[in-house]
Amino acid sequence: MLFSRNKAKMFTPTEALTGREQPTFSVPERHAVLGTPLRAPFPEGLSTAVFGLGCFWGAERKFWQIDGVYTTAVGYAGGFTPNPTYEEVCSGRTGHTEALLVVFDPEKVSYRDLLAVFWETHDPTQGMRQGNDVGTQYRSAIYYADDEQRRAAEEARDAYEEALKGAGFDPVTTEIAPAGPFYYAEGYHQQYLYKVPNGYCGLGGTGVSCPVGLKEGTARDELPPTDEEWRKRLSPEQYAVLREAATEHPFSGEYVDTDEDGLYHCAACGNALFDGRTKYHSGTGWPSFTEAVSPEAVELVEDRSHGMARTEVRCARCHSHLGHVFDDGPREAGGQRWCMNSVALDLERR
Repeated sequence: MLFSRNKAKMFTPTEALTGREQPTFSVPERHAVLGTPLRAPFPEGLSTAVFGLGCFWGAERKFWQIDGVYTTAVGYAGGFTPNPTYEEVCSGRTGHTEALLVVFDPEKVSYRDLLAVFWETHDPTQGMRQGNDVGTQYRSAIYYADDEQRRAAEEARDAYEEALKGAGFDPVTTEIAPAGPFYYAEGYHQQYLYKVPNGYCGLGGTGVSCPVGLKEGTARDELPPTDEEWRKRLSPEQYAVLREAATEHPFSGEYVDTDEDGLYHCAACGNALFDGRTKYHSGTGWPSFTEAVSPEAVELVEDRSHGMARTEVRCARCHSHLGHVFDDGPREAGGQRWCMNSVALDLERR
């Protein structure tokens, strides 16, 4: 029998499925959003982190949007069965959890910053489940690479547990253990919610802020608290567009005609917004895209200014004005035209 009747039961190594020496499937070479390699070797100076926080589809999308993350991949970790399949992991008989590999530049984003995102993105008090997803493969887990990561994970757990306790939550059940082998998941799981933007995402946080991390990142990690600070950070043209919803003159922006491959970020806060591969020449005079990197990257607001009924696009992180979205885009790509101001964007070239 492949599937276990008791989904919350952890099997022992002798009870686990035997697995195989080599995987039975291939994995894409490059990240569908970031364009970076999914497998090692990675550039010198980068670090890795491995997390389990429920269904890995939503978890991966959350992390690939972070400035300083080089690449992400989903897979299986923490168990006993070598080179498992998704069906085997779902059976509960491998001991693995659905896991996320994060490769990051510690000069741009710290491990503690990633831990803060990890804790706040899911509910680490639920044991062998996450929301409606029940089973050992959905347990909360941190697999550390070295003693420094272990100490950071344990300190963050203790601090967050106190915060959760004060909000009425149960104790944290997150597994913290040395990182063993990370087995890549099947190709269709990689960057799933980029390929299927409205696909299932069972992640849900507790609403309690993590008291660690988010203090050691880059300057753009912390949003200016006042209008005066925004004026200091942005150029006058940027401020007018991003904070006052002005529109740059058509055909005047830096990115109107560029075809360079890369990821477009919010010029105000660094939030990842658009993949250069979805950019096209609309002939309107502003950079145009067929879609955002994810629905969570932007917020849509009804705009009835200037006697028109339009849909304004804002950055979901800092709420800055970016442009508008219209329904006159290429039909073969979904029919939308995300019309942005160049000055509201920064291109991170691949």
